[in-house]
Amino acid sequence: MYTEVVVSTLAIFAISFILSSTISLAYSRKRSLSLLFWSLGMWLFAACALLEMFFATGVYSQFLIKLYLLLVAILVEMLAMGSVTLFKREVFNYSYAAYSIAVTAFLIYALIVAGTLGDLLKDGVVTGALPTSVTIGSVLITAPGAVILILASLVSFLKNRNPKLISVILGVLVLSAGGAMYIASFPSFLYISEFLGILLIWFGVVDLRNIMPKRELSSKKTLQ
Repeated sequence: MYTEVVVSTLAIFAISFILSSTISLAYSRKRSLSLLFWSLGMWLFAACALLEMFFATGVYSQFLIKLYLLLVAILVEMLAMGSVTLFKREVFNYSYAAYSIAVTAFLIYALIVAGTLGDLLKDGVVTGALPTSVTIGSVLITAPGAVILILASLVSFLKNRNPKLISVILGVLVLSAGGAMYIASFPSFLYISEFLGILLIWFGVVDLRNIMPKRELSSKKTLQ
């Protein structure tokens, strides 16, 4: 067991669980498509954090690692889909949904035909080379998703001069830098960087007024 990794993934799971619950409660009040997809994305992230904790404790199987690789990709799709719905254009929604279904099906197929992936853990952290088809499938999902998150925030910034764009860009950069942090001999920080990236993106795309109860917002205004 890698105690440092276990503790960090446990903390990440706990915080992501709280964030997921918060956005889900917001969706139950607002019934907004964007909040629905953002909540699904955060729940998937919480599930990935839980799997990472299992891996760090020695619980590992081909089914679990393939499930992890699939969920890591799909959560980006969900966050991106939440941003796509902000454009309020059905053609955008249906187009990205169709693309997501197609590339997700490809990734599932790639994971199935890949056979045994071997032990992808090093020091309790998921790492190691993947089959080319799995890598391609993951990139086809995550790369467009990251671009959509940035573009959606850029459009919002141009329309409303919303500085949250900076948060989204930083979040994408932090996620991209996760691998480099692992190479720098900080294995548990890989997962921390993943969480920080998701958190920054979340703060960038989610309006606080859609999350907090009205009475809490009123009290904040009173204090100000």
